[in-house]
Amino acid sequence: MQKVWLEKSYPPGVSHEIDPDRYSSLVEMFDKYVGIYANRAAFINMGAEITYAELEEQAKAFAAYCQQDLGLKKGDRFAIMVPNCLQYPVALFGALLAGLTVVNVNPLYTARELEHQLNDSGAKGMLIIENFAHTLEQVIDNTNVQHIVMTSLGDRLGFIKGAIVNAVVKYVKKMVPAFKLKGTIRFNTVLSKGKTLPYTPVLLKGDDLAFLQYTGGTTGLSKGAMLTHRNMVANLEQAKAVIKPQLEEGKELVVTALPLYHIFALTANCLTFLTLGGTNLLITNPRDMPGFVKELQKYQFTAITGVNTLFNGLLNTPGFADLDFSYLKVSLGGGMAVQRPVAEKWEKVTKTRLLEGYGLTECAPLVTLSPYNQEHYNGSIGLPAPSTDIRIIKDDGTEADVGEAGELCVKGPQVMAGYYNRQDATDEILKDGWLATGDIATMDENGFFRIVDRKKDMIIVSGFNVFPNEIEEVAVSHEGILEAAAIGIPHEVCGEEVKLFVVLKDTTLTKEDIIKHCKSELTNYKVPKHVEIRDELPKTNVGKILRRELR
Repeated sequence: MQKVWLEKSYPPGVSHEIDPDRYSSLVEMFDKYVGIYANRAAFINMGAEITYAELEEQAKAFAAYCQQDLGLKKGDRFAIMVPNCLQYPVALFGALLAGLTVVNVNPLYTARELEHQLNDSGAKGMLIIENFAHTLEQVIDNTNVQHIVMTSLGDRLGFIKGAIVNAVVKYVKKMVPAFKLKGTIRFNTVLSKGKTLPYTPVLLKGDDLAFLQYTGGTTGLSKGAMLTHRNMVANLEQAKAVIKPQLEEGKELVVTALPLYHIFALTANCLTFLTLGGTNLLITNPRDMPGFVKELQKYQFTAITGVNTLFNGLLNTPGFADLDFSYLKVSLGGGMAVQRPVAEKWEKVTKTRLLEGYGLTECAPLVTLSPYNQEHYNGSIGLPAPSTDIRIIKDDGTEADVGEAGELCVKGPQVMAGYYNRQDATDEILKDGWLATGDIATMDENGFFRIVDRKKDMIIVSGFNVFPNEIEEVAVSHEGILEAAAIGIPHEVCGEEVKLFVVLKDTTLTKEDIIKHCKSELTNYKVPKHVEIRDELPKTNVGKILRRELR
């Protein structure tokens, strides 16, 4: 497919190509920018802030502790299981500085989900917030995790300059149960001890793994996308090239409400704004919309990212429309389709365009983005990022013409190395450097792409990927359920919700019983919100359940 977007639609100031080898690693990039922006605030959370210089100091202390006291070596896996708080970037960059591979973990995982991810990744150490330590407690003996760093939201007070109010710390700690897990050390202890230990720089190359970033699996088990330092550097250079004409280095504040363990916020907010000397305003609990709006009142924010659900929620929260949007330059939506009514209302209220992007974990994640000079929402996912090739392949294997639908396939330096320990799954999706996304798309004559359908059965709930097989596997583990099939159904807020069809062995089983069973094994956004009991499910002549027919 000819890159017509470069000639017809690329905006002024955006390079057609980037250098994916500009930095040998994320660590080299980190070292550069913490030096340039030493006195700038890097992250803010609940009134506490940490400058780039403080971030460097504390990240190196964390790295030194990992190297010296924990004995972790280059390439060892380190899991991070915390919400958006100041401990996250310290641990993230500390682990990377130590040469470790970061495994991001959703703090809301059930014991089953957590056990799989820890075992599949082979994580030797982890940082966890104590609110969710009871989940780890259930599975720790079944994993290879040897070192646990425990933290709490009370620890964040240690980032505030000056005296710490002990009474507040005690109050916060009272709100969560204490767990005594073998090999546990407190986060603040790690930093204080780490500052007394020597940090040894690690030689990292582009093909070293930076992240094992887990995504849903068609077999029901999540898979670790192997994202190298080169993948990440390339995607950061791509993202920066696209948005930089709108932004000023050292002067931006981005609202980070999406969780940093998700690839979207990790790249678009945490890492991209590092390269701009920007400040990340971390929102720990964006579900508390009134509290979220109150927090926004305190800051002159210049950028915000989110999913359609988040933007819609803000627009419908009293007080949001009264905020000062005069500093806002960039509003970026991704993770799920941005709905036209939400985009148009956002533009009316904030006087800024809501730019839509498209990406996936396997691409670190940016693939396409609406150009910064796009006048209004146009329903597209924008133009390919610099140094990105796209093909649209029809069912017969030929390349689609302009306006024809087919599977969107991507090639570029941001495409993952493969799935960890899953060569079969890698070969299925990755051929000759081309990644088959499973999304059906079209391209218009100006190079704008639109997603029109999904080839896969994946369900997207508020920007999170949900694979039907995992839900079905959990459902049929109940002795009263014979068969199950999960699909996504439209929802005006979440984009989609999960609906489960079941055939029962135990006819006394109720819909409420089934939902309760799923809640015990699945993170909340994966839990079916609707259950339909049927006498039989539609199948092919070889017995495969037809989800498409159920839809």
